[in-house]
Amino acid sequence: MAGNRDRFSTATRLRQLGERTAAHVYRSQTRRQVRRSRLTGRAALLALVLCTLVVALAYPMRQYVSQRSDISEQQRTADEARQRLEELRDEKARWQDPAYVEQQARRHLHYVRPGEVGYTVIDPEAAEEARRRAGEGAGDRPWYSNVWDGVDKADRPDDD
Repeated sequence: MAGNRDRFSTATRLRQLGERTAAHVYRSQTRRQVRRSRLTGRAALLALVLCTLVVALAYPMRQYVSQRSDISEQQRTADEARQRLEELRDEKARWQDPAYVEQQARRHLHYVRPGEVGYTVIDPEAAEEARRRAGEGAGDRPWYSNVWDGVDKADRPDDD
């Protein structure tokens, strides 16, 4: 009966319960470690595959983006060229009109019709600026002296 009593005593029960709990905890920890190691290996493999894909796709993606920007730049250039072509066609059509040609000749070449009097208005500030740039007495000297003085002035550093 002592064996039975020992078997049913609280201390014995607690000890058995503690041993079972410790065994359960130990088994649980080893399972977690096994799961962790498998999960870590899988994660490492997944990370390796992802890194390989990123490295493998990085250059083609960079080329794709670069080529797309080149294409958009070429399209923009082509649109500008088309617009410029339209402007030139319009200008050519205007030059076909004799009234436009006459207008441009009057404006730029100061042409006048027979019997008209042409006037040229000189801006006093612009005339003074031209005189100052040419230098004093430039009209009294030969043209090659003026050219040579202009070359000398261009070679000198600005003192202003």
